[in-house]
Formats: sequence, structure tokens, C-alpha cells
Amino acid sequence: MAFLTTIGSEIRSELRRNWGWILAAGIVMLLAGILAFGNVLMATVASVYYVGVLMVIGGIAQLVQVFYATGWGRLYWLLGGVLYTLAGILTFFNPLLAASILTLFLGAALVAGGVLRIVLAWRVDPDLGKWWLVAAGVITLLAGLVILFGWPVNSLYILGLLLAIDLMFQGWAAIFLAFAARKGLPE
Repeated sequence: MAFLTTIGSEIRSELRRNWGWILAAGIVMLLAGILAFGNVLMATVASVYYVGVLMVIGGIAQLVQVFYATGWGRLYWLLGGVLYTLAGILTFFNPLLAASILTLFLGAALVAGGVLRIVLAWRVDPDLGKWWLVAAGVITLLAGLVILFGWPVNSLYILGLLLAIDLMFQGWAAIFLAFAARKGLPE
């Protein structure tokens, strides 16, 4: 427990020392979120390009692994690397199609996650917050259904909208953290 206390005081000390930078980062994220909210189509395209870059990097990493694998492992890494790299490159040629596919996957993932949360919540004791877990599952499920029922039209804006919302919340969280750190966090 003393180890955790030491880590906690080190983090508090670092937060106090860097509160200005945290505030600046929060303001930048908040402004980026507002900018993304002002043009969700461009934010969607930017999100797709970001995912495309990550897929190309992941694909290249898998292709490098081909040289270190043996037997069937080589085929696994080769196929995975080629698919990832090609999918990443295709996002740059048709970002709106990629946005449509990503939005469809997002909606399906939210539906599956919501159903899973609801099912698992039924196993939780009501005294431990069972109904909060059920409510969270229902909200996740409904968010997925809204995305799926609006698909493919909402593919033009849903990813950008989520990016904008995330940037704004992260910005506000960093701003509040900076002010709390400046004021002095309790030990």
C-alpha cells in the first residue's frame, strides 16, 4: 500500500508542476473538438484517414513479421499484413466508402456490446448497481440501433461527430484537471 501512496504523491506532484501544460492541452483539445463539430464531414474524413494510416502501419508490422515466422505462421502474417495494408490504402482512395463500412461496424459493435452488457448485468446483485449496468447496456444498445437505422446516410457525419464529442469532453476533463492541480490536489 505504501507503494501506491508513493505513486499517488508523485502523480500529484507532477500534476501540480505541469498544470499549465495540462490546461493548454485541454484548451487545444476543446478547440479542436469545436472545429470538428463545425464540420463533421471533414472530421469524418480525417478519422477515416487516421484509421487508414493505423491500418497501413499495422499491415507493415505484420509483413515484417513474415521474415521471423516459420511454417504456417508465415502465411498467417503475410495474409494479415497484405489485407491490413490494402484496406488501409483503400481508405485513402475512397474515404466515404471506408466511413460507411466503419460506421456499420461501429453500429454492430455497439449493439453487440449493449446486448452483452445487459445479459451480464442480470448476473449482478442489485445492491451492487445491477440496474445502472442494465441502463448502460440499454443506452449502448440504443446508440448502436440509432447508428444502424440511420446507416448509410449517417456515415457522412457519425464518425466526425463522435470525434468532436470525444475531443470536447477530453478537453474539458483536462481543463478541470489542470485547475484542480493548480489549486492543490488532496494528499
